[in-house]
Amino acid sequence: MADVLRVLVWGENRHEQRDASVAELYPHGMHTTIKEGIEENLGAAAEVGTTTLDEPEHGLTEEVLAATDVLVWWGHMAHGEVSDEVVERVQRHVLAGLGLVVLHSGHWSKIFQKLMGTSCTLRWRNERDRELVWTVDPTHPIAQGVPQPIEIEAQEMYGEFFDIPVPDELVFVSNFSGGEVFRSGCTFRRGHGRIFYFSPGDQEYPVYHHRDVRKVIANGVAWAATDRPERKAPTLERHSVGDFGG
Repeated sequence: MADVLRVLVWGENRHEQRDASVAELYPHGMHTTIKEGIEENLGAAAEVGTTTLDEPEHGLTEEVLAATDVLVWWGHMAHGEVSDEVVERVQRHVLAGLGLVVLHSGHWSKIFQKLMGTSCTLRWRNERDRELVWTVDPTHPIAQGVPQPIEIEAQEMYGEFFDIPVPDELVFVSNFSGGEVFRSGCTFRRGHGRIFYFSPGDQEYPVYHHRDVRKVIANGVAWAATDRPERKAPTLERHSVGDFGG
């Protein structure tokens, strides 16, 4: 792993171009606001860039991914426009050790579904619900420095059942105005890659300006970075009795 964490925030960047209310909240795009939150919290420890869906190869070329330690993913209205070839490429890099942080409606992205192996569907309601994000694992690195609970005044409701595999670690759960609960902060490991899913962050609300949400995302980025000396996917290897060489 590099001394400075190389982070890339991938944003769909469609709502910001089409919806005036979203553009008012995120005039430079949600990806830029997310980037700024990571920089605010990680400082000189991270170099953070952005790319978007409409870039060639969605900005996720082989060279870009090879030079990235952690990829942050936000998408919503154009999941189907993401190239299957690029999804395969990102999956390969995650299995080799690329960290992945998936935000909000990225639960339904091709890459998250592919890595989870499930539909990743859930219940939802968009009526400006209050969300309380409760830490259920206060010892986890992702939970450090955040209040108990995080209060988000207006947010889209996500509720169970959330069709994901049982998380390796459950860091946060949320409850909403209607009494719904949701596993809002989950970690997974696929191959050598670490994945963090964090749900707060609908495009219609200023959630990515929220100090504590920004802190959680930055913590998730730092956690998702591999501590292996090099990125390499697990491989099938023939092993002979007594062959214990490196």
